[in-house]
Amino acid sequence: MKRIDAYWWDRNGVAIALLPLSWLFCFLVWLRRIAYRIGIFRSKRLSVPVIVVGNISVGGTGKTPLVIWLALHLQKLGFKPGIVSRGYGGNAQYWPQQVLPGSDPRTVGDEPVLIASRTGCPVSVGPDRAIAALAMQKYIDCDVIISDDGMQHYALRRNIEIAVVDGERGLGNGFCLPAGPLRETVKRLEKVDMVVSNGTEGRGRYVMQLKQTFVINLLQPDKAMRLEDFARESKVHAVAGIGNPERFFKQLETAGLKLERHGFPDHYQFQPEDLEGMDDAPLLMTEKDAVKCRRFAQPNHWFVQVEAELHDMFEHRLNKLIEGLSNG
Repeated sequence: MKRIDAYWWDRNGVAIALLPLSWLFCFLVWLRRIAYRIGIFRSKRLSVPVIVVGNISVGGTGKTPLVIWLALHLQKLGFKPGIVSRGYGGNAQYWPQQVLPGSDPRTVGDEPVLIASRTGCPVSVGPDRAIAALAMQKYIDCDVIISDDGMQHYALRRNIEIAVVDGERGLGNGFCLPAGPLRETVKRLEKVDMVVSNGTEGRGRYVMQLKQTFVINLLQPDKAMRLEDFARESKVHAVAGIGNPERFFKQLETAGLKLERHGFPDHYQFQPEDLEGMDDAPLLMTEKDAVKCRRFAQPNHWFVQVEAELHDMFEHRLNKLIEGLSNG
């Protein structure tokens, strides 16, 4: 039996049948936004600027690489950014939680650990991003806060909104949940400061490309190879527990790798037995999955490191927005 998300990418009979529920969902989303706008629900304003990186669809769109790029860019400009996130998949008993590069992803979530490792920035996670941001502001010296995936978290006021869309899958059939993949209607994109398209160009959108840098061994982080080096192998195991594993698999195949695919749900909590039973061929995974597999990694386990590349026009526009915040 197909999962419901299998019907989100075209306008089929199942999606059409779910439209009444989709309209109800859209109405409730609109009502919630109005409640924040007129003050029925209270939003928290911080004493430092807040930049939100999010999307209007469920599933992976490439937010994490953009958050990492943004944090490093702000550091180059002389800022001291802090990052807040939901901590999805974490099972901590209390929130918010501070995240360090060595934190357990089972407690605080996989993406925050990855972000902390790659940026060196302070990271605070919790279901209520506003509370997580206030805690960070109280205890940590930062002058700008990046909210990872917080477009619909209106309890935290924001100064800049950046929406990320999947350039390959787009916005599916254009319907809201449960008939389609959208958390808000397409018109929401007209209200953000910038829209970034991951992978392909789009009208009025800035293109982001994910460049594969090195393939790094989980047990020996100083051991790195090029992705093309694995094309000489007769077989490579490809493991992905992300929102769009097909994107990862296609990247490996484009580099000439002969794959045996192993797809898992997004934010999957890997256990040693999940990777047992595979032979000694190289096993390549995403960097997000690697933070959960290090504790039981084997010598043939590698992760593919990627970096976001953005056009100079995006950087110019972003700098103008940040300059406006600084002056204001």
